[in-house]
Amino acid sequence: MCVQTTFLLWLTTKIQIHLLYSQGMDIKFKNRRKARRGRALLADPFGQDDYFGRSVVYLCDHNADGSFGFVINNYIDINLWEIAKNFPKTNNAVSVGGPVETQNIFFLHTLGKMIDGAMEVEDGIFMGGDYDQLLSLIEDNKVSENQVRFFLGYSGWSKNQLEDEIKEHAWIVAPVLNPLEIMDSTIPNLWEYFMKREGKNYEIFTKFPKDIQLN
Repeated sequence: MCVQTTFLLWLTTKIQIHLLYSQGMDIKFKNRRKARRGRALLADPFGQDDYFGRSVVYLCDHNADGSFGFVINNYIDINLWEIAKNFPKTNNAVSVGGPVETQNIFFLHTLGKMIDGAMEVEDGIFMGGDYDQLLSLIEDNKVSENQVRFFLGYSGWSKNQLEDEIKEHAWIVAPVLNPLEIMDSTIPNLWEYFMKREGKNYEIFTKFPKDIQLN
């Protein structure tokens, strides 16, 4: 995006923000929802982190000891069968799930107890289980693309770390209304999708460029 276009986008958004302020709207990047298993984290719109910039993280666990989940919209152009032994050919998109253990493959699925050892996160979305069993089902064409998501690495937070980041407005917490919001990798601009659903106060952030510094 050229500097002139970026400036015009920035100026238009500033005007929109001023109008919202004049209407008494609070457009700070925060909300009152608490983090918990099965909810989504929406990243600060201006974060420049390679892993978390405008990311959507699906929280698979959140308790007194810490939190972990997967970035579900940080896609990379890679074929798992080219890097993983005995992995069948599949068109499943792959996302970098976070900065931890990026050399390992993790997966979410909606196959339930078809996969031994799978743990339900919430609303029919399961995490992990027997990896070889999953590969066999894929090889036998018994798994559709929307039934399994693959990740390289995961995102983890130590005790109270995520709560502190939310207080610092690094994240807002959003509900997941349908498992397909997590499992369907074809939803375009997933971060914008979730932000717009939060309402006008949040939709305005989607109109800003990631980097508001005009270099």
